[in-house]
Order: sequence, then C-alpha cells, then structure tokens
Amino acid sequence: MARHVVDVVVVGGGGMGSAAAWRLAGRGADVVLLERFEPGHVRGASHGASRIFRVSYGDPVYIRLAREAHDLWRELESESGAALLTITGSVNHGRTPDLDVLSGAVEAAGVPGQWLAAEEAAERWPGLRYDGKVFFHPASGRLHADHAVTALQRRAAALGADVRHRTPVLAIAVRGDDAVDVVTEDDVYRAKRVVVAAGAWTEKLLGALVPLPPLRVTQEQPAHFAPLRDSDEWPSFVHHLDQQTLAATGFLSGVYGLATPGEGVKVGFHGTGPVVDPDDRDFTAEPHQLRVLRDYARRWLPGVDPWACTPISCTYTTTPTSDFVLDRVGPVIVAAGFSGHGFKFVPAVGRVLADLALTGERPDARFALAGR
Repeated sequence: MARHVVDVVVVGGGGMGSAAAWRLAGRGADVVLLERFEPGHVRGASHGASRIFRVSYGDPVYIRLAREAHDLWRELESESGAALLTITGSVNHGRTPDLDVLSGAVEAAGVPGQWLAAEEAAERWPGLRYDGKVFFHPASGRLHADHAVTALQRRAAALGADVRHRTPVLAIAVRGDDAVDVVTEDDVYRAKRVVVAAGAWTEKLLGALVPLPPLRVTQEQPAHFAPLRDSDEWPSFVHHLDQQTLAATGFLSGVYGLATPGEGVKVGFHGTGPVVDPDDRDFTAEPHQLRVLRDYARRWLPGVDPWACTPISCTYTTTPTSDFVLDRVGPVIVAAGFSGHGFKFVPAVGRVLADLALTGERPDARFALAGR
C-alpha cells in the first residue's frame, strides 16, 4: 500500500468538496480530492442541470453567505470560462407569514424585493397560478450543477490539486491534532487535515469520530414537467403552503420549481422522500408521491403538461434544524447537512472549509457540531 504525505485530503467530490479543493489549492495547500464514484455520477446530491440560486432568505446569516456565493460563482465563471449562474428572478407566493419575514430580511440586508399583485405576476409569468401574496426577488436564478462541479474540479486541478475519482475512502484514523490518516484500497494519505464532505455517507465515515447531529438521509423525487409553450419565461419559484391547505389537498409540503432548459420545468416537494441507505437505493419514484406531484402541477402550473413528466432521483441529507454542519474537531473538518437548500452556497462553503482547515476560523455558531 503506497503512502503519501499531503496538507489536506478532501473526501467527497460533490459540490462542497470540490469547492473546498478549489479554495484550498488556490491558497497554496497541497490537496488531494478523493471521490468514490466516476465523474458526473448520479448517486449523490450534486448532479443534474439545475439548482435554485437565491439570496432571499429570512435569515441574515444565510443572506450574507448567499451574497458571498454569488460573487464567487462569478469568479469561478471568469476563471473557468463556464456559464454557471443564470439570473431569472424568483417568485415566492402563498398565505403564510414566511413571505413577510422574507421581505423584511432582504430589505434589511439592502437587497429588497417587490410585492406584486397576483394579476401582474400572472401576466409576467403565465405558467404559474398564484396563491395569496406574491413576492418577487430579482437577484435569483438557477445554477447548472453538473457544469459547476466540473468547473470546480478543473480549477482545483489547475491550481495543483490532485483530483481522484473511483477512489472510495475505507477509513479515517486520527493520529494527533495535526495528523490524520485517510485510507483507500491502494493508498494511505497522511495529512494535517481532512475535510469530509461526503453527503449521504457522512455518518458511515464519521459517526465514530465526531459528535454528529442526527442526519436524515432521504431519497427525493422531483420531476421535470414538459412546458406547453417554449416561449414562456419561468422564474424560480416557491409556493408556501399553510397547514390547512396541506391537510385539505394532501400535498406533502411546500413546492419549489424552476426551468431546466432542454429538460422541462423542475418541480418538487421538499424533504418528503423515504429514508434510505445511500448504498441501497432503487432510484425509483414512489407512486403515491408522483401522483400527488402531478396533481399539484395540474392545479397550480397551467404552463406544463401534468402527465408528461420525468422523475428525478437524488438524496437529501438533513439535520433536525436544516442548518448546515461546518465545524472542526482536531484535524477533522465536517461539512454536512446541505440537502434541500445548500447548492447555491457551494463556493462560499468552500471558503469556510478552507478557513477551518488552514486557520481554524469558524463560521456562525449555528453551524457548529454538538457541544462546540
């Protein structure tokens, strides 16, 4: 078994791990990125052609992180020559207090949005029906997830990182405050730090090493619906559904969506899939959830054909609070719990992980491990 000495090993080549490798290599660290699957695989949470980007959060911490991410996405585009972020604006609508919280938070942060009458919204985006209040935020859009991961890994490699696919990590062993062994089938990497951004496999790799919060791994199943007219413009959108409406309709949660050019309009419930083992998934849409999603499209999306849809399968890895874990214990840096709303923050999270590895600087306390 070959032995290597490096500064940092990054475990997991999805969005977060790839961004960490990019930021670490850019700051002069000797970095190895280990990804267990082939490039472009569909087994995790960073694949596909579209993710929502938005800075419209009800929490100033996430607003600041999203604004940083926006600038870093543009930096990555400039470095790589890849088009990754398309601004389309976003629409939030519904009858819950969440919209007022959202509006107040972005206004306080200096990035205000705009309230629209339902009739005005319908004229601008006829593919949607609108429920209650309508809040438009212009600084939102979509990201191309597959292209983003590829760009991050290529830039990391250009800056000196060693990017290795088809290289599962078998074990991580802490040897001291500045020494950790990362073991693969053929190699042992001795590093000062290891950044573990393993998504649904986090518990399997780190459960015995650090005090992780409960991580719920689910198989989610949004779908691409065929638009009825190619000429319609689509913002990204979130329909905030109150408990009374959920009970009356049988819908499983609020609904998000966005256009995915060439594939349709992506629509999904949020965090409602069955709990799964990431090594034992069937990737098959659960029939009841698919029926309910089609029913939602029939009622609320007049711009799509509710019967012409292609299900998508991905994993969510979620903490009890839906906050991320970004923390360090000795030489081990943990990045976990992003699923459902994390991809937009990818390059900013990469910066946070590089800080944790190189200087020990920690982000907001909400991202800390238990007892930290």
